[in-house]
Amino acid sequence: MANFTVTENTTIQLNEASKSSIPPGIAVFLSTLNILLSITATVGNALILVALHKETVLHPPTKLLFRCLAITDLSVGVIIHPITVFFHSSSVTTAISWKTRLNYIEKLHKCSSFVLCQVSILTSGAISVDRLIALLSGLRYRQVVKLPRVRAVITCFWLIAISIGSIYFFWNLSVALTVASVTALFSLTTSGFSYAKIFRQLRHRIQVNSAPHGETNVGQAPLNIARYKKSVNSAIWVQLALITCYTPFFVVVMLMTYSGKPAEKFQIAFEMTATLSYFNSSLNPILYCWKIRSVRQAAKDTIKQLNCLRSAPVDGPQDCLR
Repeated sequence: MANFTVTENTTIQLNEASKSSIPPGIAVFLSTLNILLSITATVGNALILVALHKETVLHPPTKLLFRCLAITDLSVGVIIHPITVFFHSSSVTTAISWKTRLNYIEKLHKCSSFVLCQVSILTSGAISVDRLIALLSGLRYRQVVKLPRVRAVITCFWLIAISIGSIYFFWNLSVALTVASVTALFSLTTSGFSYAKIFRQLRHRIQVNSAPHGETNVGQAPLNIARYKKSVNSAIWVQLALITCYTPFFVVVMLMTYSGKPAEKFQIAFEMTATLSYFNSSLNPILYCWKIRSVRQAAKDTIKQLNCLRSAPVDGPQDCLR
């Protein structure tokens, strides 16, 4: 196979690399792992969406941002994992029409992964900004961060992600990677700045409140520091999980695209790191339940209701819904 260069053939070469035969043992392992991750991502994020619907403590715009993350993770479980299993488990035929079909499905699969990844990264950055605004705006937070504004922001995220995916699907991978890298870097930089600002402001407020006759600034709502730090902590965990799962994959893709080495050298690393990036969709529901008490309680209540409905008599399920 020709070396990778930043040309119009980069997308085709990357697709061919991902479809090349890998050792059967690794293919079976990845297929099994993706089946398990598909189940956990689908069930876990469906449960989180139901729990967020019942949860009443989170501010609705903040809840909408977490819903957006859960929807992207659910889409990974329902769409991305099954197609990944299909490509790992299916044998490549010599029929030209079938190979053309496989090429199209594979390209659509990677385009979908591209879109969902970008939405996740941008939404994680928006959560950090939301936490910073909650700290700085005080009493004006509910007037500044409103549901229609957050809906508009999320819509923009999806439009940006779909545009980047369309560049990859219809034009050139290197251009799509460049644009995606810029948006991801902007989002991560924004998150880093937001959390740095949050910690600096919290340290300042703790010092002011602990000083003799310490008073809060006029126009600021009294802040429950312990509760706020928990919300920031949960957001940071989600951000760190995303970075940890996605960074190896982006590094491998960049090496495949720009290193000039044959794609076969990165083939196993590409498949392994791709599965690691998908694992983030199964990890997030665990983080939500671990770090957000109200979501954890709502999830527990949902599971109890499901168990009750399953074991209740046919004519008496009403007690489970009380």
